[in-house]
Amino acid sequence: MAWGDIRRDLDAAAAGSAAQLPAAFLVWWFGTFNEDDYGVGYGGAFGVLCLCLFLPLVLPVLGLLHSVLHLLPGWALVQPLARRFPGRTLWAWRLAGGTLVGGLWAAVPAMAWDWPYATTALWCAGLGVWPVLWVGLARRKAGVTGPSSGCLGRWFRLASVSLGLFLLVFLGGVLATVTGLLKEYEPPRLTREQLTGVWHGEDGAELRLLPGGRAVLMDVPVPDPDGWEAATCRGTHTGTWTAGTRDGRTGVSLSGGCTATFWSASGTEDEPELFVLFGDPDSGDLRVLERD
Repeated sequence: MAWGDIRRDLDAAAAGSAAQLPAAFLVWWFGTFNEDDYGVGYGGAFGVLCLCLFLPLVLPVLGLLHSVLHLLPGWALVQPLARRFPGRTLWAWRLAGGTLVGGLWAAVPAMAWDWPYATTALWCAGLGVWPVLWVGLARRKAGVTGPSSGCLGRWFRLASVSLGLFLLVFLGGVLATVTGLLKEYEPPRLTREQLTGVWHGEDGAELRLLPGGRAVLMDVPVPDPDGWEAATCRGTHTGTWTAGTRDGRTGVSLSGGCTATFWSASGTEDEPELFVLFGDPDSGDLRVLERD
């Protein structure tokens, strides 16, 4: 493949990648509807709104990075096969190459932050579909009408396609929400019997809720008296607990021991959790306990 063809494909791939990013973000946002936000506020949403002001500058850069780091390596990987088996469609080979490289990139967050590998790999593979199709359309258009118009016309079409994809995903998400296909997360309603037991968290935290209302706390996080973030109640302490409700969630109200704290229910009925968000609701210190 000549350098001129590579450059044209890279330009088209960067444009296609940039066009799909707002719609991809919207897909992710709709996907969080059935996940617990742990009481986090809307500060992150305001940050996203501020970022939207810089989308015309940010999207082309992100599209180019995605093309260079994900798409081009995948295309180069399958180029020998595409030459050896010319009867196959080029875009199919490129989709396969992008899927392979996407699987490699998915391993990075899976190992670093314990993201689910299968879901992350599907996301990476999906982000390579539209740019490949966009490159194919650009190649076909160039073959029929000659080279495309200037940079301004190309990016105007990019903005139109990006807006169309965004509106299509938005309408689909709204329809899925209205029809009940996409359900909002509801925390479990834990009874006193379900709350009774041993709960573990990070850094060796352990909370024992005994049947008689007695609580045993071992290295459990508590509010920092000198600030908003969490502190650790070192050692073993005893107190009492009662089942209660706060902000529409069932949970555990602890008294005695180090300090009074309300742990709200999260997770599911089969895999319940208790959590506290210390400090600022928009960017607080989240601590989670899981039941044995």
